[in-house]
Amino acid sequence: MRKAFQYRMYPSKAQARKLAATRETCRRWYNDLLAERKTAYEERKETIGKYEQLRRVKDHKASNPWAAEVHSHVLQVVVTDLDNAFQAFFRRVKAGQTAGYPRFRGGNRFDSFGFKEYGNGFKIDGRRLRVSGIGRIAVRWHRPIEGTIKTLRLIKKASGWYACFSVECTPHALPPTGRDVGVDVGITSLITTSDGARVPPQNWYRHEQKKLRVLQRRVSRRTKGGKNRRKAVVQVQRQHERIANQRKDFLNKLAHSLIQQYDRIAVENLRITNMVKNRHLAKSILDAGWGYFVARVHAKAAEAARVVVEVDPANTSKMCSGCGHVFENLRLKDRWIDCGCGLSLDRDHNAAINILKRGGQLRWGISTPLGVLPQEAAPL
Repeated sequence: MRKAFQYRMYPSKAQARKLAATRETCRRWYNDLLAERKTAYEERKETIGKYEQLRRVKDHKASNPWAAEVHSHVLQVVVTDLDNAFQAFFRRVKAGQTAGYPRFRGGNRFDSFGFKEYGNGFKIDGRRLRVSGIGRIAVRWHRPIEGTIKTLRLIKKASGWYACFSVECTPHALPPTGRDVGVDVGITSLITTSDGARVPPQNWYRHEQKKLRVLQRRVSRRTKGGKNRRKAVVQVQRQHERIANQRKDFLNKLAHSLIQQYDRIAVENLRITNMVKNRHLAKSILDAGWGYFVARVHAKAAEAARVVVEVDPANTSKMCSGCGHVFENLRLKDRWIDCGCGLSLDRDHNAAINILKRGGQLRWGISTPLGVLPQEAAPL
């Protein structure tokens, strides 16, 4: 399987200038390739493919003095990135979704470039990362790299430069626990499990709003196009990056905890894009990071040989988990379920039990290979 390891880099001033120059060269090359495809189709109804543009890399290095200083693999990765953008565009068109045509990248919308083969353009040299055309860059190796390094992507964020390694490694299956769980995500509680455990909402964005308001006002007071305005914008970007890092760190640890405890996890297949159309709840929903949480549970389950099942979310909160009665008049502010069958339960806890039932349960002590649903796992 493939995993990514990201590390903070500390380039010197000269190396930072070279990194910025390489990124700008790649951005201009990306825009040239996009213009070539766009013009060919609009004027001649011709389609230019990936391999045709890959053959232009050698000529581009020979004719452009800036590109001559860049490793050929970097320019080839730019071609691949553009082709991936077009493939995603065609896929959305075919699926009938809202498809945005690949657009030209401005200076603030192109943040990375990559190498596609370890030892050819980049390698780890002692405690530093040696990059072709840049030099030996200091890196903070906060954890060891596991597996075989395949590719590298250098990413510019508001806080600095980062090296993201894609490695090929062997998944390590965890021993079976014989337990399964349903997980309900929400606003009152970040998650509630069918075992009754609750994680309170963290509200990362709301807690930082006061500071964000100050920083954003500082941007509005600066002259457009000025150096001080650019510095103020970077401060806002760093604050947003800090909020995102807090959210990712917490949700990663939460997903890891669930994977360690349970063989099978049932979650709702929520359509978050539709849910955030509610202007009263949109901020809280996006701040909770439901989509990122479910994605991390899937990713960690793949490595640990656990099973994750996404179920239909319809009426999971309104249905009694004891007798199946649906409370049609249940409002969002009603947080407790009292049913005629004798069930009296917290609304989110009740929903988590329903999610577990829809996802199916494993018999005690039986583990399941990833992606294989046993006969015993039929919905109750």
